[in-house]
Amino acid sequence: MDYDPIPTVVPAEPLDVEADTVALRTAMKGFGTDEQAIIDILTARSNAQRQLIKENFLREYGRDLIEDLKSELGGKFEDVIIALMMTPVQYLCKQLHKAMAGMGTNESALVEILCTKSNEEMSEIVKCYEDMYDRPLAEHMCSETSGHFRRLLTLIVTGVRDPAGTVDPEKAKEQAEQLYNAGEAKLGTDEEVFNRILAHGSFAQLRLVFEEYKHLSGQTIEQAIKHEMSGELHEAMMAIVECVQSPPAFFANRLFKAMDGMGTDDTTLIRIIVSRSEIDLGNIKEEFERIYNRTLVSAVKSETSGDYKRALCALIGGA
Repeated sequence: MDYDPIPTVVPAEPLDVEADTVALRTAMKGFGTDEQAIIDILTARSNAQRQLIKENFLREYGRDLIEDLKSELGGKFEDVIIALMMTPVQYLCKQLHKAMAGMGTNESALVEILCTKSNEEMSEIVKCYEDMYDRPLAEHMCSETSGHFRRLLTLIVTGVRDPAGTVDPEKAKEQAEQLYNAGEAKLGTDEEVFNRILAHGSFAQLRLVFEEYKHLSGQTIEQAIKHEMSGELHEAMMAIVECVQSPPAFFANRLFKAMDGMGTDDTTLIRIIVSRSEIDLGNIKEEFERIYNRTLVSAVKSETSGDYKRALCALIGGA
């Protein structure tokens, strides 16, 4: 990635696990719950620190912190806090499972989680998913998707992407030609070629390929994909293209869509804010403001309320 990731949640220095453990127990003990205390502690600790607090809570009180939080909290506020308490990879696996469970499949969530990952991140997710659900992710996903979309996601999940930073300028020229010949230059589209190149190349390599494509065809890869693809395959390809160019802009757009129009897609809102908070939520905030001319915090405040709003705003920072 050609950007310096700026997190909004960083480890607390120094960390006092004992004090945090006592404060959380106090916040939940007896009559009523001190939600603000829970927000103040958990949104201002890194995930690794939250895991230490969780272990200490069990040691001190013989109680599972996550279960205690679930019994004390409710609604979307509970969703945020439980998301913070899971390890990042467990949380994404839970989100993938949720996207495929029950009637219908949330293809958009699959795209957002899978198309934005490096191979290293993908292999962690694959391993964790099977540990959690006793079922291979690829197999579950194949049963819930179809066609070229399934093929693309399968390539991504099986981890065929070259290691981060792998670049070959000569090959980029060839790949741009292959994409051109598979799309614009012929009647109909050879989706397999698009799938193969977009699933195999490192993001740095794909950036070169897209530049070469523009030289060659006079139009951007986005224009080509728009003309050649439709439905969820189009969405998945565009997600890869946007992430190759700028992950923060990709996530800023997703956040905007989650809050745009009637109703709010709270699941997406929570997932992006929680899962990017220790990676690049600082950059996402900047991009959001640059593209939409309003701060992310103000947008979130107008779409949410109560403890749910306070928790999200604490994670975004600058509230």
